[in-house]
Amino acid sequence: MTDSLYRQLADEILQARAQVRAVEPFSTRYPQLNMADAYAIQSRVNQQRFAQGQRLVGYKIGLTSEAVQQQLGVNEPDFGVLFAGMELRSSQSVPTADLIAPKAEGEIAFVFKKDLTQADLTFSELLSAIDYFQPVIEIVDSVVRDWKITIVDTVADNASSALYMLGEKFFDPRGVDFADLALTIRGPAGEVSGRGAACLGNPLNATWWLARKMAELGTPIQAGQLVLSGAMAPMVNITAGAEIEFDFAGLDRLKLIAD
Repeated sequence: MTDSLYRQLADEILQARAQVRAVEPFSTRYPQLNMADAYAIQSRVNQQRFAQGQRLVGYKIGLTSEAVQQQLGVNEPDFGVLFAGMELRSSQSVPTADLIAPKAEGEIAFVFKKDLTQADLTFSELLSAIDYFQPVIEIVDSVVRDWKITIVDTVADNASSALYMLGEKFFDPRGVDFADLALTIRGPAGEVSGRGAACLGNPLNATWWLARKMAELGTPIQAGQLVLSGAMAPMVNITAGAEIEFDFAGLDRLKLIAD
């Protein structure tokens, strides 16, 4: 594939976001695209965002469900980047008019107190590097019409990440069984629930994978950066006027209010 095609598709993603309109799947129009191509497109999008003055503050992990990985024919998660302008506080509403087809996921976010530079990072080194964790709502959105995505489509589109919402509380990770953390989501469509084990068996497993992957790519996770570790329960649709509660049992309750 050529750099000109990567830049063409990156421009298309940015324009679709700016105009709040869906496009046809890249994977259908360019069936030759593979994962490496998709990350190259994502990189071109990020380059333009950096040029606009946007600031990198962390990463998100996607495809942490083994069932979804099998469905899309991949054997590892994917990742996208978080920019400072993507952050919402729990007191802020979600601007649905600026989004194409938003959905929400409940996750655990980790923040680190030192850089994770080793491609062979051990699990114990990962644990010792965590500063604190927070429950978080990730607002995902796709430029691809009707969410008819393949792995190529979602990776090119920043792993379908749009915004994220943090609560006011943060927690010490020591002694926490992250696999057993429970989440209940209540909204207009009813109630869904899940646990940390839905995220590659444990949110720490997904975070460990990302830390090693980013070090291998030469862009290691840095101190103070945020990592969204992946969905604990099925994602739910966001519609204008909706109120959705994310009850992280024993930790925090976050309420998403959509404009």
